[in-house]
Amino acid sequence: MTRRLNRLKPHGGKSCLLLTFLIALLSAAVLFVPFIIYNGGVFYYYGDFNVQEIPFYQEMHYLVRSGSLGWNHLTDLGTDNLASYSFYLLGSPFFWMTIPFPNEIVPNLIGPLLILKFACAATAACVYLRRYVRSGSMAVLGGLLYAFSGFSVYNVFFFHFHEPMIMFPLLLAALDAFLYEKRRGIFAVAVFAACVVNYYFFVGQALFVLMYYLVLMFTGTCRFRVREFLLLACETLIGFAATAFILLPSVLGLMGNPRLDALPNGWGALVYGMPQKYWLIILSFLFPADLPAMPVFTPDSNCKWASVAGWLPLFGVTGVIAYLQLRRRDWLKKLMVLLMLFAMVPVLNSMFQLMNSSIYYARWFYMPVLMFVLASVRAVEDREADWGRAIIWSTGLTFGAAVLIGVMPQMGEEADSGIEQIGVQSDFELFWLYVLTAMLSLLAFVLIYKKLWRRRGFSAVTIAAAMGVALVSSLLIIGHGVVISGSTDSIKAHIINARDKIKIDDLEDVRSDFYEAIDNTAMFWRVQSINCFQSSVSTSIMQFYDKMGIVRDVASRPDFTAYGLRTLLSCKYYFDDMLDSNDPAEDECFTNEEGETKMPGWHLLKSCNDFDIYENENYVPMGFAYTSYLTQEEFERVKAIHRSEAINYAMVLTREQMKRYADITGYDDEAYEKLYGGDPISFRSEADSYTYGGAQLQAHAEKLRQNACEYFGYTDTGFRAVFDNKTGKDTLLFFSVPYSDGFTAAVNGRATPVEKVNYGFMAVRVPAGKSKIVFSYETPGFKLGTLISLCAAGAFAVYAVLTVVLGRKRQSKKGRYNKDNHYNVTAG
Repeated sequence: MTRRLNRLKPHGGKSCLLLTFLIALLSAAVLFVPFIIYNGGVFYYYGDFNVQEIPFYQEMHYLVRSGSLGWNHLTDLGTDNLASYSFYLLGSPFFWMTIPFPNEIVPNLIGPLLILKFACAATAACVYLRRYVRSGSMAVLGGLLYAFSGFSVYNVFFFHFHEPMIMFPLLLAALDAFLYEKRRGIFAVAVFAACVVNYYFFVGQALFVLMYYLVLMFTGTCRFRVREFLLLACETLIGFAATAFILLPSVLGLMGNPRLDALPNGWGALVYGMPQKYWLIILSFLFPADLPAMPVFTPDSNCKWASVAGWLPLFGVTGVIAYLQLRRRDWLKKLMVLLMLFAMVPVLNSMFQLMNSSIYYARWFYMPVLMFVLASVRAVEDREADWGRAIIWSTGLTFGAAVLIGVMPQMGEEADSGIEQIGVQSDFELFWLYVLTAMLSLLAFVLIYKKLWRRRGFSAVTIAAAMGVALVSSLLIIGHGVVISGSTDSIKAHIINARDKIKIDDLEDVRSDFYEAIDNTAMFWRVQSINCFQSSVSTSIMQFYDKMGIVRDVASRPDFTAYGLRTLLSCKYYFDDMLDSNDPAEDECFTNEEGETKMPGWHLLKSCNDFDIYENENYVPMGFAYTSYLTQEEFERVKAIHRSEAINYAMVLTREQMKRYADITGYDDEAYEKLYGGDPISFRSEADSYTYGGAQLQAHAEKLRQNACEYFGYTDTGFRAVFDNKTGKDTLLFFSVPYSDGFTAAVNGRATPVEKVNYGFMAVRVPAGKSKIVFSYETPGFKLGTLISLCAAGAFAVYAVLTVVLGRKRQSKKGRYNKDNHYNVTAG
């Protein structure tokens, strides 16, 4: 590779890109269509794919087509659409392709879209790689290796991860075009598109681009020019600012999410606490990808769903080793070494996700995968590459790792139990199947190398062999996931497009509980629920569950012990999946050995569509008034196990709110002097006398029902209610809708402040008598973000005009100079 790339142009032309797209499209179809046919027209996988990706697409498709783009009351207890789904799909062009189609066939589109994503990923990689290869066939090979790499196949589980894989090579290609061809404006567009598609992945991409740029500069591959740097910075800022319409609401909506507030700390920032992680990082490039939920090679690495995968079909690490062994020093070698360092040091790894270390992720590994692909195809073209030596090293590493893991004796836990098993892998058969696949892949490459190296047909055979290996290994992995799925049969039989089979008149008007059913069943049916498997919901929900002593990380699943929450959250029905265990000893069974429900106050309503449906006798309609009030300090005296009941006995407010509404709460500074003074232990609170149990909850539920709204209903812009306050004085009306700054309220047409109460919900002051309450919602940050985006678009237009005009002036000046110089030379 030349030291300077300023004159290096892409090779292969449009035919190269078309060929890459068609091969990848056909190969992905061969991979996925059999599974689509097998499952009756829908591609089902397992786990998150079935219960998140499919219902997310279908729900948002429905909401977009119906014009409900603000508040979403069908996700968890309620959340902002833009903030919660921009990470998953709202920035994806593939999602918007589904909008013209009827909602009921959206699940059928998931498989074809996945096929299309693989083809686009291969083509995008080919766009980038063409600049660095001598022949278009190597760019085709590289694009296919990238699209069918271990990372790509692993992350079929996460349907929305392939969009960043597509954008990343295009982002690098745009930067290269800026640096080497002096093309202006294209990098700003690439920054905008990459960030809109997925802001989370863009954080890592921005870090990589910075590393990429610095490596090119410090190695002398590109000459640093201040003017060019300022232009690049200008394009970056314009492109990034243009994303504000989607980025600003997303950031505001996620602030306070507990999954985003853990920074690297102490030795944990320098070394991984589990040594198996180091093995996993290395093994991920030597062997085909594991299933996300079932690591075979390193079962105790605590890396489920971490996306630690990067194997290249046919090549493995052979091409990378061949390239690293070349004598010349260049930017790519240095960048790959730097990426390896980042993978091995926790604090550096966390930089790809904005320093968040709450959980280990390697979801940036598609970046080194692309660089490894580039190294491999460059090595194939380099006459100095010692492939024999590289094959020995690659085979030795692969076989050595397999032997060490596969035959290492594992002792039993008891001192005298002896050897319990041979091998430290989690699954004997799968482990050796992965090993066999990797070794046969290397053998195939050896045969091609021996027979066709430097001969005609080498490129075509290598591409065919790479795709053959990719399909076999991918079928092994994806087929295994399809077979082991525990959710597919239930979804197909009585969930997907099956809402009409449930005959309950008010099901859409109330919340239901699907605690031990298939995750997001309610989302498939478009009914309200207290359960939700979605990690980026309103932070008010997170805050509420934290105060209730309930873990809410990626899903809302309050168990049977928190039975009081069903009353607070206006939950009327419980759906018990009859296909699950009916053994009372099992946690998922809703009845005990005596046939009683595990939550007090529920009775069997009916059985239909493979569900036993129970009704809550302690149900309280949405929107009700309390007769008692507690400060947060008082409520926090209640033991965590009883808080789900106590929250129904009194509304919990801050001290400032208690003072502000003293005419309602009865707050008096003198009465609370001990609590907020120097003797809080001697303060006697109403909460100290609470008693708990089914009978007590029933009594309080009855009081709340008597003070509940006559009407409650969601609108396209929020919700409205009618409440008859019979107390003869003002009161605070509570709604178990998560608090958001985007809500404004009007009571009888007059604007009324919205209070955050009960650690995460909303209340407004209402007068005596009948009142009409209207809550209106506007996504926080959307108007400001849109204004910033429009300003950025205007700045981009000005920038584009200036670069065109100035570019023409430079060309004209250069042309006059050359003409004058030619005249002088001729005359001389």
